[in-house]
Amino acid sequence: MSDLDARELAQRIDTVLDILVAGDYHSAINNLEILKAELLAQSGHAQVQKLTPPKAPWEI
Repeated sequence: MSDLDARELAQRIDTVLDILVAGDYHSAINNLEILKAELLAQSGHAQVQKLTPPKAPWEI
C-alpha cells in the first residue's frame, strides 16, 4: 500500500459522506464498494483476505 495517498482517500471518504447526507444511500454504498475494491487491489487481496473475519449473517 505504498501508493496510498491519505489525502486522496480522505477526499473520497468525504465524497461518500456528502452522498449519504444527501440521502442517496445506493450511490454511497456503490462508491464504498469501489473504494474497497481499489484498496484491496493495492494492498494485495490475499493478504487482506487472511485478516478479514467471516461476515455475520446480518452483514451479508
